[in-house]
Amino acid sequence: MSIFVSEFHLGGAGKRVAIKDSIDIAGHPTRCGSRALADSPPAVQHAEVVRRLLDAGWRIVGKTNLHELAFGVTGINDWSGTPLNPQAPERVPGGSSSGSAAAVAAGLADIALGTDTGGSVRVPAACCGVAGLKPSFGRVSRAGVHPAHSSLDCVGPFAANMADLIAAMTVICPDFQPQTQPGANARVAFIEVPCDPHIQACLGAAADRAGWRRSSVRLDGFAAAFDAGLAVINQENWAALGALTGKGLLGADVEQRLLLAARTTAAQRAEAEAVRLSFSRAIDAALDDYDVLLLPTLASLPPLLSEARGGKNLAALTALVRPFNLSGHPALSVPVELARGGLKIGLQIVGRKGADERVCAFGEQLQQAVAAERPNPQKLA
Repeated sequence: MSIFVSEFHLGGAGKRVAIKDSIDIAGHPTRCGSRALADSPPAVQHAEVVRRLLDAGWRIVGKTNLHELAFGVTGINDWSGTPLNPQAPERVPGGSSSGSAAAVAAGLADIALGTDTGGSVRVPAACCGVAGLKPSFGRVSRAGVHPAHSSLDCVGPFAANMADLIAAMTVICPDFQPQTQPGANARVAFIEVPCDPHIQACLGAAADRAGWRRSSVRLDGFAAAFDAGLAVINQENWAALGALTGKGLLGADVEQRLLLAARTTAAQRAEAEAVRLSFSRAIDAALDDYDVLLLPTLASLPPLLSEARGGKNLAALTALVRPFNLSGHPALSVPVELARGGLKIGLQIVGRKGADERVCAFGEQLQQAVAAERPNPQKLA
């Protein structure tokens, strides 16, 4: 299935954890899914998040595949392998943390770690039907994570259920203190974004089952925040990875994206930073009126592999997630069934900076409310 680039056991007898191959594990090379890094020597020390997992007695079960250099949204990787999407094999697993999401969805790990620079945890979580969190920027250590410098990237966990995701945060984020669920009548607002009507209706119904009082809010700077986030990631990834281009070692899609990224100007970066400030303030202002903000993780169903390989423009896959990398707010994707027994999609929950615990408490309440609506097969028999 190409979920893992290497499988091994390291650590105690606790929860099984899969680690994205852009995060250092001592004694194992960090190749970031790229032929250009095929000869990388083994890492000499664990990334801080890996050390925390091992100190907690959890068991690492291997390093997972990813979209090459963590710079893509589909998860397709023709060098190290494309993970199968366990809930929809004909559809992309999502990128860039494709293998981490797929490992959890396939039951091969209880927890997985990925990285999210422009949606790279939340997109594959939604594609594969699991939960995935992008913490507040800076809340979880990036020591030992590639590339070393980013003003957008966050290490975040995947899990099949919120209890496991919260447990993972208590390990990798030492000051994380789980909160009780918000209870009925919490005030939430759906951000008005373009979305498939059936998906929007399904997610609204899920929020209603949780008992939340929902409104809607319009954010005029949302599209500008997407463009600004793209400008920032382009400039930072060119600085970190540009030297790998021109050698015939990168996949065509990543080579092209990096060469395009090289054109990002200082003026574009300065404009992006101005948008970062204004959009962050707009989210803060909206959260003065509501406990959390809601929106779909993906505006439509994950694309078919055939569409992705056929050259379809998939930039819209990150349209609803990338703005929160720019702003730095915590954003959680929680799986919700689109139709009973069918495909799971993602409801994104966004909270105040540093309020990751609150966001996770809302996610736990949502998941429990949705699960309570499912019929008991034994009662139907």
